[in-house]
Amino acid sequence: MTRRLFGTLCGLVFCVNFGRVAFAPLLETFRTTFQVGTGAVGLVATLVWVGTAVPRIPVGYLVTRVSRGRIVLGAGVLLTVASALTATAGALPLLQAGAFAIGVASGAYYAAAVPLIGDLYPDRVGQAVGIHGTAAQAAAVVAPTLTVTLVAVESWRAVFWLLAALGATLTLLVFLVARRLDGGVPRGGDHDFVAALSHWRIILAAVVMVGGAGFVWQGVFNFYVTYLITTKGLVAGRAGTLLTVAFAAGLPAFWLGGGLADRLPHVPYILTLGVGVASGVAALTVVRSLVALVAVSVGLGLVAHSLFPALDAYVLGTVPDNRGSAYAVYGGLALAVQATGSSAVGFLGETYPFDAIFRGFALALLALVACLAALYLRGVLPTATD
Repeated sequence: MTRRLFGTLCGLVFCVNFGRVAFAPLLETFRTTFQVGTGAVGLVATLVWVGTAVPRIPVGYLVTRVSRGRIVLGAGVLLTVASALTATAGALPLLQAGAFAIGVASGAYYAAAVPLIGDLYPDRVGQAVGIHGTAAQAAAVVAPTLTVTLVAVESWRAVFWLLAALGATLTLLVFLVARRLDGGVPRGGDHDFVAALSHWRIILAAVVMVGGAGFVWQGVFNFYVTYLITTKGLVAGRAGTLLTVAFAAGLPAFWLGGGLADRLPHVPYILTLGVGVASGVAALTVVRSLVALVAVSVGLGLVAHSLFPALDAYVLGTVPDNRGSAYAVYGGLALAVQATGSSAVGFLGETYPFDAIFRGFALALLALVACLAALYLRGVLPTATD
């Protein structure tokens, strides 16, 4: 039954992540439908990820009082309701509210489900989280093509009606499987939220390591289609396909990256991936041919998506106790930083060319990684052996 619970969680996370990434390929549709600028639609994407960040820390406290299984189910119900709200939005403010609510549902889910998976597979945290992340990434692969198809056949509203139906179905499956699990759903060892904050050095290190790269990746992938159309001169269909390619590269990245996170020293591995993200973004501004754009999309997708299971394994493997609460605090703070990437690119894009913005982001990320590497060599960054 443990495998069945894990399998249903992988199904629900598909829905959760689909809700988050479905907005990126729809930004251009929203811009023309609601007659607004890039800054306004960039804010829609930001609200999804701000919403993802908001419940993380409250859930970190909630898991000391309520079972993680109940929180996961609550997140599934909220995802269903929020998707229906978004599908009925007739004005931009309602669309933004729906995006924020979908983000809140995803944030609550991840804060409860990822530590739960760590408890289900304590000896294979990186691998289990990586497989779970692969299921989430499958949604990111499907999202660009599916959303474009539904927009062409029906409308953008059909995307969120479909998500509402899938969310309701998977939430019900999780409930049914959890009821039959021998011993019930693991509650975890989180009993003292304040004690979790004593691991602030680990939490802060993880936030900084993922925050810079995540900020850059958020800004790039949410405007990937717009950038390829306006700067590289690609047609919309081909630009959407390249975004799918970047997301598809996340499938092996999560699967293999989670396993590597169990075997390699956490901090050097994470910093190497950060260099990879910066290099990929810089290369994107230089290449011109379709073949080169495909190669860069694959490489950027690989390194960006490998970061997330690596950071999950770092936090869950380094915090000795109350790791569910510590993970929730880390996730909330990290996403608060990352979420602003898309709105930053959106507002800067109204004044500066995308190439200049992306190159500036890449240089800033390289500088951050260099500082973190220096701190690691001096023994300042905490590791699992500390």
